[in-house]
Amino acid sequence: MTDEELKQILAQARTIASVGLSSNPSKESYGVAAYLQDQGYRVIPVNPGADQILGSKAFPDLTSISEPIDVVQLFRRSEEVLPFVQQAIQIGAKVVWMQVGISNPEAAALAESAGVRVLMDRCMREEHKRLIGPRSAP
Repeated sequence: MTDEELKQILAQARTIASVGLSSNPSKESYGVAAYLQDQGYRVIPVNPGADQILGSKAFPDLTSISEPIDVVQLFRRSEEVLPFVQQAIQIGAKVVWMQVGISNPEAAALAESAGVRVLMDRCMREEHKRLIGPRSAP
């Protein structure tokens, strides 16, 4: 995927469902989601073990979310992403974004065959910083 395509995804996305988002502020998933939230994205936590993360209601899975999702961000081990990719397809997500260290070619092929764009082994926060840049705090 080109930088221009990445920039377009980041510019058009509004709602991100973050699968595996931890409620622990020292975890990478929390830091990435907090940054994205600060940049104006609506981050919806998907974590069956939490009621609320970063001030938003947490959901046990993607199919429990009733609003449209632009990006499904995955913070799960590579071998665990397939069911979430299947759910992403089911709910009509536009993009599946597997964070750094996460890749699953089988899941990616399934998503792409359903018309869902896929990124693997890339950090959404770092790509946003690189291509768009953090906005100033209000």
